[in-house]
Amino acid sequence: MFAVIKTGGKQYSVSANDLLKVEKIAGEPGDIVEISEVLMVGDGDNTTIGAPYVEGAAVAVEIIEQGRARKVIAFKKRRRQNSKRTIGHRQHFTKIEISEILTGGAKPSKKAKAKPAAKAKPAKVEGKPVAEKPAKAEKKSAEKAPAATLFSAPSGDADDLKIINGIGPVAEKQLNEQGITTYAQVANFSDDDIVRIDDAMPFSAAQIETWRDQAKDLIKGK
Repeated sequence: MFAVIKTGGKQYSVSANDLLKVEKIAGEPGDIVEISEVLMVGDGDNTTIGAPYVEGAAVAVEIIEQGRARKVIAFKKRRRQNSKRTIGHRQHFTKIEISEILTGGAKPSKKAKAKPAAKAKPAKVEGKPVAEKPAKAEKKSAEKAPAATLFSAPSGDADDLKIINGIGPVAEKQLNEQGITTYAQVANFSDDDIVRIDDAMPFSAAQIETWRDQAKDLIKGK
């Protein structure tokens, strides 16, 4: 038995136990969700086509994972305007497993997985919660703690990274904030370093590899 469903503006042909990634669906891993926009249901030689949806039909799916796709880089440049802009985007997705195809208004037979028990609230003494102030103090200290950078900035003067083609003032500031301040650092990026930067910053691996090659040439020219 198969069905054609519509979710996130896209159509998918599915059968029981299929795994697929779709546009984000609200819910948590283990939840059972019904997709009611069923365009077609087929079982052997019998096929029912909706107008636009099949009445009483639905597809029960289990949410396996909520995640984000690989980063997509958008680069815009305006000629003769000294204007460049680089934007990174990671699209949200939901990984689902098709539990069953329902017809005739039937309800899912599979139930959602049990959620972990909520943490118990702290006991109260004379109407006041115990250890409330230390908890707040820990939260404040965590907020004040500076975020770790990808690299440790070397001592000495910083280089003008804007000389490297593709690095503008905004990109230079972002790199400096992550401890990248010299040509030598860029020239010595390993493949693993490039992957780390690609994951944490709005730059593609291809961009960073080009910067590395240019930085090597700048060092040779010094």
